[in-house]
Amino acid sequence: MYKIKHLGMQTASTNICEGMGRSQVLREFKRGPVIGCHLCNKSIREISLLLNIPRSTVSGIITKWKQLGTTKWLAT
Repeated sequence: MYKIKHLGMQTASTNICEGMGRSQVLREFKRGPVIGCHLCNKSIREISLLLNIPRSTVSGIITKWKQLGTTKWLAT
């Protein structure tokens, strides 16, 4: 998680999953870096720590990409 200080204001944090509940879907443009890191031989744990995304989410994105060739959310 990155910390950003504003003058005279509280510290705000940026998080790729910020405001994301359990049932929400990670936006497609935020799934791209996961695949990019995977292609650069980063482990699921390293990707999770780097992008501040849960390991289960990282694993799911990579698995879906390997099986379907896409990171797009497809309604079933």
